[in-house]
Amino acid sequence: MILAVTGGKGGVGKSTVAYNLAAELDGVVVDGDLAMADLPAGHGPDLHDVLAGRATVHEAVRVDGPVTTVPCGRTLAGARAADPTALTDALETLDRTYRWVVVDSPAGLRADVGLPLAVADATVLVTTPATAAIADALRVRELARELDAGLCRVVLNRTGSDPVTKPTADRFGAPVVTVPDSDALATAQRHGTPVRQTAPDSPASDAFEKLAAAVYSCSSV
Repeated sequence: MILAVTGGKGGVGKSTVAYNLAAELDGVVVDGDLAMADLPAGHGPDLHDVLAGRATVHEAVRVDGPVTTVPCGRTLAGARAADPTALTDALETLDRTYRWVVVDSPAGLRADVGLPLAVADATVLVTTPATAAIADALRVRELARELDAGLCRVVLNRTGSDPVTKPTADRFGAPVVTVPDSDALATAQRHGTPVRQTAPDSPASDAFEKLAAAVYSCSSV
């Protein structure tokens, strides 16, 4: 199953959600942001190389970290050499090998944002409670609808201790999972590890476990 983790505004924690969700699902996470890679880097071929025809996508898979990843390069030359339209074939190839392919999609509404959505079986939309972030996420929600990428869950990230989720669920037309800000999550991010590894009993770890369970339920519909 190909799952696009997306969100309209940059800086809402989309990469963190994608990374931790892939850990919970025991899947592979693909850094699909060709211009602004955020997931841990690896050694050897990366997604830029795959999309430039210099490597196969399986050659770019990294299994030596806590989460199986396909990292993306961080150079302007690599981004220029990559053919974004080849991303669809790369994701479909991974989908034939892995039960879960989680794509950390680009932010905004550029043309390459639609590529993961076009091939995705389902979508997780990430936003914060900020008005601007929700407005941008609603625009991406419309794009996902146009591309028939079903919305599985909305992740309301960086929430307080008692967030009100019903208005958000009503606006997006999907259930909401909240991920609270926490020292445990910040520590995991600094170390490049999923929070379930460093703080398995934390509220953030519980939130990602609930999100994974929700994704499972979406896949069985």
